[in-house]
Amino acid sequence: MSEDAREADVETAAEALREGELVVYPTETVYGLAADATDTHAVEAAFAAKGRSRDKPVSLAVPDVDSALEYVAPTDREERFMREFLPGPVTVVTERRDGVPDALTGGEPRVGVRVPDHPVALALLEAVAPLTATSANVSGNPSATAVAELDEIRERAAVVLDGGETGGVGSTVVDVEAGTIHRRGANADAVEAWLADN
Repeated sequence: MSEDAREADVETAAEALREGELVVYPTETVYGLAADATDTHAVEAAFAAKGRSRDKPVSLAVPDVDSALEYVAPTDREERFMREFLPGPVTVVTERRDGVPDALTGGEPRVGVRVPDHPVALALLEAVAPLTATSANVSGNPSATAVAELDEIRERAAVVLDGGETGGVGSTVVDVEAGTIHRRGANADAVEAWLADN
C-alpha cells in the first residue's frame, strides 16, 4: 500500500471515529477495535459489538505519554514506567481524570493506558485520540492477527485498516503502584524486572 493510500485510509477512519463509528486498526500485538474513548455512546457501541460485559473495563489508547497525561493522573513511579515502556506492547493501569467516561471503566477510578508501537495505529491516534484499546473480536473468540482472521466484528466496523500481520501476543497489563501484572503478554519479563528494581 502506498503512503498516500494509507494516509487516505487513516483519514477516512478518523472521520468515522469522529462521527461515533467503530474502526478496526492494527497494533504491534493484535488488531484493535477503536471508538472515541470520550464518547459514551461510541464506547457503548464497542462493548455491544464485542458482546463484552460492562463490568470488564476497556483501556484507552493515545499517541504518546504526554497525551496520556490529559486523561490520567499517574504517580511519579507510574509515569517513569510509562516513559520507559511506551510506546510498546504494555497497558498501564492508572488513575483516570474526569474526562474519561464511566462507560469505559465500569465506573472504576482507574483505567488502562496503551501507546501502540505500530505506524498505522499511531497515525490514527495522531488524528483522533483517545481511542478504545480492546481486541477486535467478539468476547471469547481468539484475537485477530490479520484482517482475514477477523470475526463478525468486521461487520460492525465502519472502516478496517489493514496493517498486515501483527505480533500475535496481547499486551502485558500492569498495575505499577501495586507491582502487579494482571496479564502476562509481550515484554512481561522486562516489566517484571523493572518492577523489582524500581
